[in-house]
Amino acid sequence: MKGFGTYISKHLLRFGVVLLLLLLLNAIAFALTFYSGIQRYYGAYSPTRMLETLAENVSQDGFAASAVQTLQSQNLWAMYLDGTGDCCWSISRPREVPKHYSLQDVAVFSKGYLADYPVFLHNIEDGLLVLGYPKDSYMKFNSNYLPISLVEMLPVFAFGLLVTDCLLLFLAYVLSRRSILKNAEPILSAVEILGEGRPAKLSIHGELSPIAESINKVSQRLQAQNTARANWISGVSHDIRTPLSMLLGYAQRIAQNDALGEDVRKQAEIMQFQSIQIKELVQDLNLVSQLEYEMQPLRREPVHLARLLRSCAADRLNAGLPEEYTLSVEITPEAEAVVLEGDARLLSRAVGNLLQNSLKHNPQGCVVKLGLDCIEHTVSLTVSDNGVGLSKEILQNLKEAKHYMESTDESLTLRHGLGLLLVRQIVQAQNGQLAIENGPEGGCRTTLSFPVRA
Repeated sequence: MKGFGTYISKHLLRFGVVLLLLLLLNAIAFALTFYSGIQRYYGAYSPTRMLETLAENVSQDGFAASAVQTLQSQNLWAMYLDGTGDCCWSISRPREVPKHYSLQDVAVFSKGYLADYPVFLHNIEDGLLVLGYPKDSYMKFNSNYLPISLVEMLPVFAFGLLVTDCLLLFLAYVLSRRSILKNAEPILSAVEILGEGRPAKLSIHGELSPIAESINKVSQRLQAQNTARANWISGVSHDIRTPLSMLLGYAQRIAQNDALGEDVRKQAEIMQFQSIQIKELVQDLNLVSQLEYEMQPLRREPVHLARLLRSCAADRLNAGLPEEYTLSVEITPEAEAVVLEGDARLLSRAVGNLLQNSLKHNPQGCVVKLGLDCIEHTVSLTVSDNGVGLSKEILQNLKEAKHYMESTDESLTLRHGLGLLLVRQIVQAQNGQLAIENGPEGGCRTTLSFPVRA
């Protein structure tokens, strides 16, 4: 977990750096957006500075020429009121601005506006200097003032900045998430592979290397356990063959000995049948183990599926099929020439197991159909019957049981679904999929699907 903590700390540090850069960008954006306005409204041409400049260049006869030029260039106006409230002189005074004011009038407009013009006042000797700005240029309240254009721009700027910040943060999140997933994806894939019981190997450098090393150690231990388990099963299977062959031989001789009583011969036949069941069970167990732990090499070769399906049906018929059973083969024209790269021996074993399941679980007899169809780039091989079908509980168990060790059924007759698990292993080993379902009119239907090249 040390490496993971360092990795997370690194990404948090990166996110902190992104936030600092975002604050810096906000400050720069604010400066670039409002610099000219602030310089204009609070710089040399601000009301306070303009009043100071004009007060230094004013007399009873008017302003100096330079001050007049400054007023006109900034679209400003000014006037001088004497002690009686009369306008002695003015520059660019609007027509709607009166020339005479009472003391009450002066008290009113000194706080804000004169004829909707923002005005600013300055006492000069025996008079009052009034400086006026264009309408809608300033917002006045108490002794302060704010440029209206800046006030109007502020919400737009704040909204735009908020949207930009959100987009940049979202982009940083997406890039960070992509980076984390890119680095964590091999680890997650390895964990998923380990969860399936298969070994995995990681080669990761940097902060996550300790985690990769831990996963590799677990994988090596798992692989060693799987190998030991497969070797044990293979060894036990080999050791059982000799005594089992002897039991089969003795049981066969007893069953064929006419000198013995009928009851003894029947018991010998039962021993022979159960011995064959044990032999098939051990073979399936060994093959499932080898396929699961990838110890069974696949002999990949071009397999003509239609020919293989007919051969499986012929073998079953030649081995003897009771009268209560019917076996048929249906192959569509699209699937007649389909060739699959696979192991013909294992595919035949899978079809044989499915045929045996249909016969074994329907002792009253049934119709068994072998089907082959090809749609686009997928070929489907089906084994179906119209027998008793599967209960919901058994069907659910077959779909969920992914390992032969999970079964608790000890019956040799049922073989706790090991045959179907073997079929699943064979199909998965050849990149196929298996589906088990009850037919719409009863019975069971198993479909093996394989991808084929165009």
